[in-house]
Amino acid sequence: MGTALTLSACACAQSNTAAGPWQFNDTVAWDYLVNQVAFGPRVPGTDAQVKCRDYLVKELSKGCDDVQVQHLTHHWSRTNKDVDIYNVIGSQNWKDSKVRVVLLAHWDSRPFADGPNSPKENYYKAIPGADDGASGVAVLLELARAIKSRHPEVGVTYLLDDGEDLGPGLDEMLLGVDYFAKHLPDPKPDYGILLDMIGNKNTNVPMETNSFFKAEKLTRAFYSNAFRVGLAKTFPYATGQEIEDDHLPLIAAGIPTLDLIDFNYPWWHTVDDTPEHCSAESLKKVGIGLESFLLKRPAFKP
Repeated sequence: MGTALTLSACACAQSNTAAGPWQFNDTVAWDYLVNQVAFGPRVPGTDAQVKCRDYLVKELSKGCDDVQVQHLTHHWSRTNKDVDIYNVIGSQNWKDSKVRVVLLAHWDSRPFADGPNSPKENYYKAIPGADDGASGVAVLLELARAIKSRHPEVGVTYLLDDGEDLGPGLDEMLLGVDYFAKHLPDPKPDYGILLDMIGNKNTNVPMETNSFFKAEKLTRAFYSNAFRVGLAKTFPYATGQEIEDDHLPLIAAGIPTLDLIDFNYPWWHTVDDTPEHCSAESLKKVGIGLESFLLKRPAFKP
């Protein structure tokens, strides 16, 4: 658990609701979450992985200037065979912008239901990954549509990374983002924001401890903006847990990256990580948090 810090929020007045000229559509985002889960667990090496990959390419193309698939292989200790890993990457206004940001979320599903609340007999069952995977991807797919052509100062790369949850150990996780961090686009991102497990009902996303200490300026700026647009309950100005997550390879590559994660989720790494435990309203609040931050003028730059 992270230690609590005393943090002063911005002095601006807080509105009662996240009202504003926002175009993020929570109904569309919710459909994206449900549709991903409907493929089944998106475990590398399965038909569900390939079908979902093609779906993500199609849907991300609706909001991006171009979409590419970044392919890598990993020799998996569980099977002693190579598995294919696919990052789906889209971009908006990358070359001509003043500020460049990578927004990322993993789309694969954990092959093991090994969470602390999971019965031992379920260990070798793959999880549906509604919150842990599909929720962050759903927000980014809809956000790409919502902000397209509305952020002339900001270039955005959307990284839907694969192989994040493969495991079983950490040495076989974060595979897609680690590869991306070693093959950065040119020009490289100025900063990053990671979405992971943000679909929980009444989601509450405190400042992840690594993000605060290793990307403090970005973290403070995002949470101050969330306060400004009426999202203080969703993004409280206080620190939470320290998480080993997809932001760490980017931070190691010199890109300050904020991890937005609600780790208080009883169904983490269980077969019950299903849409019924998620909320379209939570997707909307996170989506507006990102939309409002990216459309700020002047654009944030570390």
